[in-house]
Amino acid sequence: MGCHVCGRRQADPVSGPSTWRRAVVAGEQVLVCPDCQVDGWTDTLDACGACGSTMLVKRLGEVTCRSCGAVGEVGQLGEVVPAPATSDPPTGTRAARDLLAEDVAAALDRMLRGDA
Repeated sequence: MGCHVCGRRQADPVSGPSTWRRAVVAGEQVLVCPDCQVDGWTDTLDACGACGSTMLVKRLGEVTCRSCGAVGEVGQLGEVVPAPATSDPPTGTRAARDLLAEDVAAALDRMLRGDA
């Protein structure tokens, strides 16, 4: 994935943490390179509907605000719409988690048997 602004491809940092920033634009996860992180670069980013922060991350179809922890789906106006409170995760998340658990169990089984 390249920079959302200039298209430059991300390279591994020489040492230390990456200076690239993750963001959400129009409901999609994007990366922004250090050169494009100039004044006003956050103006086009989606914002949290609860606190207004642009520090959002998208995982498994849900957007999470890293400032206040609100979780929801991206609305039409580019704001996070809080998800309904429930004790069970959304069906898609549960299915993805179950598939991941099965894949991990199968990989561990292969590794422990020496089939890898």
